[in-house]
Amino acid sequence: MLMRWSVARSSRALLGAERPGRRCARGSGTYTQGQSPEPRIREYFYYIDHQGQLFLDDTRVKNFVTCFKDRHFLVFFFSRLRQNESGRYQDSFPFLSLCGRERNFLRCDDRPVVFTQLLGFNAADGDGDGEGEGGGGAAEMHGGREGERASEGLELLSFCGGGRELAVPFRPQALYMHPDSGRLYHPCAGRAGAVGLVRSALAFQLSSRFEYPSGQTLTTQPTHFHWAGERHVLTNELAAHFT
Repeated sequence: MLMRWSVARSSRALLGAERPGRRCARGSGTYTQGQSPEPRIREYFYYIDHQGQLFLDDTRVKNFVTCFKDRHFLVFFFSRLRQNESGRYQDSFPFLSLCGRERNFLRCDDRPVVFTQLLGFNAADGDGDGEGEGGGGAAEMHGGREGERASEGLELLSFCGGGRELAVPFRPQALYMHPDSGRLYHPCAGRAGAVGLVRSALAFQLSSRFEYPSGQTLTTQPTHFHWAGERHVLTNELAAHFT
């Protein structure tokens, strides 16, 4: 735990969060990075964009240069992510990652879980032959169905830069394309909101596998998804989360 806390502190220090900060306003509340509302407690504030990049919330220019990229820190942060029921900043920062005496509050552009990579995916045939990034064996899953673990041969959706350490089993039938925004979603852990956004680059890569009603291509929601030689009926089970 101490080592992981040190990783978190080092990552923030590189981006300036360990220095005295300015007072920032967010919604009806204000904060200062690293503030101590009570003895031995520190609070930090973060933002995740629709590409799955994590930033200090008060970072003025948010891009690849200023986002967090250390995998150990990202795994540490997102593996502890849950809905904010702390009674502090709940409206402005609806998610919270606890680390010992630190409270890490998170707000998001769309969803706090953003799927960035499909591991074990061969773009040519969808048979899961690709090695993908991340290596290593199966890790405890943070999503899909609570307590589920990935096996060596299972295709995984990885999120927020965590490789195999932050991943859920890929369920092609559960993909959901929002009828208004056109954004693509996939299930994740209930404690992180149950719905994860698929990053636009990955969604585009998968887009050719959707099947639409005859004569209505790209004008309505898809009905099927072709994957690994199978034609999956889309369940649209995530639609209930958008009502």
